[in-house]
Amino acid sequence: MPFSAGPARGRTKNPIPASAGVGLKPQHGREILETPHGIGFFEFHAENYMCAGGPPHRLLSVVRERFFLSMHGVGLSIGGEGPLDREHLQRLADLNECYRPELFSEHLAWSSHGGTFFNDLLPLPYNAATLQRVAAHIDEVQAFLNRRMLLENPSSYVTFSESTWSETEFLAELVRRTGCGLLLDVNNVHVSAVNQGFEALSYLEAFPLDAVGEVHLAGHATETEAGGGRVLIDAHDRAVADPVWALYEVVLSRTGPVPTLIEWDNDVPAFPVLAAEAVRAAALLQVHGAGASDAYRAAAGT
Repeated sequence: MPFSAGPARGRTKNPIPASAGVGLKPQHGREILETPHGIGFFEFHAENYMCAGGPPHRLLSVVRERFFLSMHGVGLSIGGEGPLDREHLQRLADLNECYRPELFSEHLAWSSHGGTFFNDLLPLPYNAATLQRVAAHIDEVQAFLNRRMLLENPSSYVTFSESTWSETEFLAELVRRTGCGLLLDVNNVHVSAVNQGFEALSYLEAFPLDAVGEVHLAGHATETEAGGGRVLIDAHDRAVADPVWALYEVVLSRTGPVPTLIEWDNDVPAFPVLAAEAVRAAALLQVHGAGASDAYRAAAGT
């Protein structure tokens, strides 16, 4: 059965306002806590905090006291063929209980098989068997954590001939079956569109935008193939590109303001550079209205 959001489950008492956030980086700790910056929330990668205490937890504890939080997982392997790792799931539950993040998200991907973990978020064929497996995994996670999960659309470099659903149809059906929300990564849309040769705007037209509870923006790298073609890599190592900003404005024109995160995980810049990207996103959020959008309220269960 789909996860049922209600007063005591599926959302927290203080959902994140439709503001701009950034990833929490230890090297930025002093500036985050001691300088004015106007950032609305911070996102932490769950797997970086699956340890007992230490400096990372001390910083996160102080940030929790002052700011909204989003917890972003990268290791659940929601799309894996095997069962979910219950020890990993318990560690996620412990973090959720300790820090009570306003949002929690994971990826539509797999990253483990037969007890081996890979440092990649790998794609899935979109068919009935995958749908049933992923939906069951989402149900398991949401029941275990007693909260709604946002599922992120992947960046793709290949497609599967056995796919019988489009990605947007697949995501919409997962929302219908499980009651999960969605994290719309706009950079992933652009990367996949260029790599696979489809129209990003057509993808967004078909995307279940009413289920979006958070947006991600990030930078990407370009690699040139031997034949002269190009492949975009979801690198998270530079500023958001202009085509991604343009797509983001299209999204906001249809959803209204939604909590938006700037992802910059590699070659992390000085805090003012990262904050400037958030300021740009915040300005666009302001243009498209104040307060939580209908899309966010739907995804947060409010």
